[in-house]
Parts: sequence; C-alpha cells; structure tokens
Amino acid sequence: MFSILELMAQAFLFIVGVVILVLLVLALYDRLQTQDAIRRNYPLFGRFRGMFTKLGEFFRQYFFAMDREELPFNRAQRDWVNHAADGGSNTRAFGSTRNLSVPGTPIFVNAAFPPLDAQSATTEPMMIGPTARQPYAAPSFFNISGMSYGAISKPAVRALARGAKTAGIWMNTGEGALSPYHLEGGCDIVFQIGTAKYGVRKPEGGLDDDKLREVAAHDTVRMFELKLAQGAKPGKGGILPAEKITPEIAQIRGIVPGQDSLSPNRHPEVGDVGDLLDMIAHIREVTGKPVGIKTVVGGAEPFEDLFRAICERGEESAPDFITLDGGEGGTGASPMPLMDLVGMSIREGLLMVSDLRDRHGLKDRIRLVASGKLVNPGDVAWALAAGADFVTSARGFMFSLGCIQALKCNKNTCPTGITTHDPRFQKGLVVEVKEDRVASYAKGIIKEVETIAHSVGVTEPRQLRRRHVRLVMADGTSCPMHKVFPRGHDVPTSS
Repeated sequence: MFSILELMAQAFLFIVGVVILVLLVLALYDRLQTQDAIRRNYPLFGRFRGMFTKLGEFFRQYFFAMDREELPFNRAQRDWVNHAADGGSNTRAFGSTRNLSVPGTPIFVNAAFPPLDAQSATTEPMMIGPTARQPYAAPSFFNISGMSYGAISKPAVRALARGAKTAGIWMNTGEGALSPYHLEGGCDIVFQIGTAKYGVRKPEGGLDDDKLREVAAHDTVRMFELKLAQGAKPGKGGILPAEKITPEIAQIRGIVPGQDSLSPNRHPEVGDVGDLLDMIAHIREVTGKPVGIKTVVGGAEPFEDLFRAICERGEESAPDFITLDGGEGGTGASPMPLMDLVGMSIREGLLMVSDLRDRHGLKDRIRLVASGKLVNPGDVAWALAAGADFVTSARGFMFSLGCIQALKCNKNTCPTGITTHDPRFQKGLVVEVKEDRVASYAKGIIKEVETIAHSVGVTEPRQLRRRHVRLVMADGTSCPMHKVFPRGHDVPTSS
C-alpha cells in the first residue's frame, strides 16, 4: 500500500512530466513553424512577446496611462460619462487635471454679470424642415447618432430607444434599417438611408418608394437622413461581418445571412450635386418628412457647389439638415488608413461649413448637426458656439451603456454585450438598468451645457457664439475664436 505522501509525490511528478512534455511540444512546434520569426528563433520564450503585446493594451488602460493620455477616448472622458450616466454628481475637488496649454483647447469666456440663477439657460425646441408636410420640432440639441442594429446588439438598441424616450431626445437608426426594438421605446427616430438602402431597398438595391412610405407611416419616425459618408471611412460603405448577421438582422435589412454585408461606397444614382438635390426632394415628397444628409468634410469646394446650386434652385430644394461627421468619427469596422488619414476633423470642418452656409444666406433653412468624438459638455458647447444647431454622439452613449473601450467592436466578442450578438455576452447588458443610464447621460450633458451657457451670459445654449470661446495658441496664450475664425454668424455675412 502506498502512503498518502507517496501518492502525492507520484501525482506531482506526473503533472510535472505532462507540463514538460507540453512545453517540449510547443517548443518543437515553434521551431518548425514559419510564420513568426521570433518564435522560430527563440522557441517557447518568443511566445512571451506576443502575450505581452496583447496584454499591453489592458495594462496601459488600467495601470500606466494617465487620466488624459489614452486614445481614442481617455479615462477622464469615460469617467465623466459614467458619473453622468449613474446620475451622480460630477463635481471635482482640488482643481482641473486638464492641460490648458495644448493648442486648440477651447476656454469659455465667463460673463462679468451673468444672468441670475432664476434666469438660468434653458433649451428651446428648434424646427427642422419647414417645407416638409410634417416638420419636426426637435426638443433637444443633444441626440443619439447613428448606430445600426447589427453593429450593436438587440439589448443595446432597446436600452438606447427607451433612454432616448425618457430624456426627450432623438435616436438615429444608423444604416441598418428600422427594427422593432427602435420602435418599442417610443422615442423620436431619424431613419438613416445608407448606400445599401437597407430596409427601403428593392431586390437589386434601388430605393423602394413603397417601403419608404411604410417607414414614414410610423409617427415616431420624424426625419430621414441620406448617408453619403461617415467619419471613420469616407469613400467606403458600411461593413457588417458575417458573424454579426443573424437571421433576424438579415430579414430586417433585406440581405443574405451568413455573408459579409458590404454597402456600396456611394449611392449609384447620385453622381453630382444636382442628383443629390433631386434625391432629397424625392424622399421628402414620398415621406412628407424632413430629409437631410450625413457626410464628412474633405474641403470647401463640394459644399460651395451644393449651396450655390440650392441658391439657384431655391431654398425649398435644400436639405433640411446636414450632419457633419469628423474624420475622427468612430465605427466598429474600418480600414486603418481611412480611419487615421481621410476626412477633416469636426473641429475644422464644422467651422468651414457653418461659414459657407451662413455666407449663402441659408442659416435659417439648413440646420447643422455636428458629430465626431463630442462626448463631454465642453465638446458639445464648443460645437454650438462654432455654428452647430444640434450635436449627436454614438460613442458617448456606448459609454453610458457600459462600454469599456475594449476595441473588439468588429469581432462579435464585445465583453459588455453592446456590439455582439453572442447571447453569453448580451446577458451582461440589462436593458432596464442601462436605459436609465442612457437617459441620465443625455440629461447630464444638457444640464452642463446649459450651465456653461449661463456662465457666459446667454439664456439658451444655441445663443453661444464664437466670441464666447477663446482658443489656446501655440505660444500658450489664448485668442477669441471669432478672431481666429472671423467669418460666420458673429459677423455680417457680407464681410
């Protein structure tokens, strides 16, 4: 009979032997494989490099990066959203951690004699699409940007729709069509028509007027947005990997399940400004509702051509709104060269288009919607001062849902259940909890922007002007934004 100690010793030796055998097999495999030079030259030990490379992102996020160092969003930005979404206080102690010497940093100019607290700034509804049969009086300047059902999960769509209803803001469907989960929340909906025309397409891909009418028949569908480009991939259509296309998503979009869904890089029937205005007019006539476009600023010429054509045809031909996405805009799946290198930043593009619109006398006709990494109150207030009428955010609301910036949006393995259709991960996203966080985040942004507006001396956030902002210059001093960018609605359009 073996004693207990002898059995334990034999078990230990057996385990050690198995471990050594496994390591030898791995080392042999590393020596024979031809894909990785480091592992081939340094069998077994070369594996640590790959492991540490993958773990580096985790360690930087939680241990090494300072609060305002990370990209695409730093910890300070994410923490603000989380505090607001929790409905808690966003007050801080002992001073700002923001580096106010970075060129381009906006600093708001506090009024010497601001309105009394009883005259605090409050948001007024703004009319969009006065020539449409059913104009839209949009109640909020801050809204949810386009995120398709497919790119994000069913519980994420449900939580966003319910939260939007509670907060009194609109929700953009993204190009993935209108799902029952958008409608169940009862919020105002902006239906986005992408280049593949999901949900309103004919079998061959053209626009189906009957399906357009079906979508427009929903009272909560307030506007239509014709997507020309998005910030992360200008000139390239949407990408939905096959692993994220469930039978339900395929049915809603009108596509084949089990295959990557690749949208055309542009609308085939829109080849110039005239075609674009014709298509806008057609959709507005069929639906009876305001119609706008979403695009990315690459230069002034296309917008000059657009506004000139509108003035020639008449103001009634204009898009009711233009959504400007910055080149820093995000998405779950985009080629890195397009994400990094193509498209103007919203910080420059918004100012340019606002000036062009105003100079052509179209300020009251065309509303500007700004999008692109505008997730905190200062970002939103800056955009309103720069000329935007509305601001939309996608990633800010993803953070309110619990996004941890794991950067796995395109892999169907999102650990928070937001951008995955794996039921195991979706269980973590409890709709009844997250809808409250969505609403609290939106209300928190609106409240804080109204606080900034009150501080600079105006009684409505859209009264913010460039003269209310100073921009930090390269030498560390600051200059009024209306002097750095003097054209726009701070000066007469004839100047």
